[in-house]
Amino acid sequence: MVANTPTPSADWPRITLVTPVLNGARHLEAAMASVLGQGYPNLEYIIVDGGSGDGTLDLIRRQERNLAWWLSEPDRGMYHALNKGFARSSGEIMGWLSSTDLLHPGALFVVGGVFRELREVEWLTGIPTALTEEGMTVGVGPLRRWTRSRFLLGANRYVQQESTFWRGSLWHRAGGRMDDSRRMASDFELWLRFFRHARLHPVRALVGGFRHHPDSLWLQNQAECGRICDEILSRELDREGTGALLRSLGRMALRFHLRPGLGSVGERIVGRLLHVLPGPDRPPVVWHDGTRWVMGSRRRALARP
Repeated sequence: MVANTPTPSADWPRITLVTPVLNGARHLEAAMASVLGQGYPNLEYIIVDGGSGDGTLDLIRRQERNLAWWLSEPDRGMYHALNKGFARSSGEIMGWLSSTDLLHPGALFVVGGVFRELREVEWLTGIPTALTEEGMTVGVGPLRRWTRSRFLLGANRYVQQESTFWRGSLWHRAGGRMDDSRRMASDFELWLRFFRHARLHPVRALVGGFRHHPDSLWLQNQAECGRICDEILSRELDREGTGALLRSLGRMALRFHLRPGLGSVGERIVGRLLHVLPGPDRPPVVWHDGTRWVMGSRRRALARP
C-alpha cells in the first residue's frame, strides 16, 4: 500500500480516477498510460488490485510514483475494490476506468473543463465508443440525452461508464458507495441513484472507450446482466416518490421487455420514440465552441455574450 499526495492546481478541479484490477497484466499498462499520459495537472489516480498473481503488481510498481494511492489485497469483486478506492478520494470530480479500457486523448481536460466552467453540471457522459481487443477505436455511437423518467421507461439503458464522471457532492448525496453485493450492473444502479438528484448532461466529446475482449464479464453474461437491471428498475419504480403514472408505465414497459421475441422489437421502438420526442425534461447538450464549453443549441450558444 503506497500513498502519494498529488500536486494541487488552482486552475483545474481535482479528478479522482480509480482503476480496479485483478490479473489484468494484459491490458493494465495501456489503461494506465491512457490516464497518466493525459498530463492533467490535478489528478488523483488510485489503483486497487484484488490480489493478482500474473505480473499486474510489477506494472503498478513501475508507475508507483505517479499514483496517489494503491493497494493489493483480496476483495469481493470490482465494486468492492471501487468502494475501497473511492473511500480515499479527495477529488471534486470522480470516475473510474477498468483495467481493460482506455481514456481518449484529452479526456480529463474535457471533464475538468466542463465541470470548471459549467457549475450546474453534476454528472456528465461523453459520446460512447467501442474498442477492439487491440485498442483501436472502431465504434462511435450517437450522443444520447437521458432523463430519469425516460430511463425508467427503458430509453437506452446503456450509459457508458468509461465516459461518465460526476461531482463528489453528488456521490455523497446519492449514498457515497457502490452496491458491492453483486458482480454486475452496479453502475446501472448507481446511475438510478444519481438520477434522483441531478440531470445527466451529455457532452459532445470523446472521453472513454470500452474494450471488447473475450474475458469481459458483461459480454459473457449479457442476458444475466439484463435480468439484474430489470430487478433494479423494478425496485426503483417501487420507491416512495415515484409518481403513480410513471410507476404504472414503467411496470408496463418491464412486462413488455420480458416477453420473448416482442420485447427486443418493442424496446427498440419505444426506446427510439422516448429518445427523439422533445420535451423540457431533456437536458441540454454540452459542447465546445472553440473557446469555451457551452450548453444548449449551437445557435443559442453562439449568440451568448
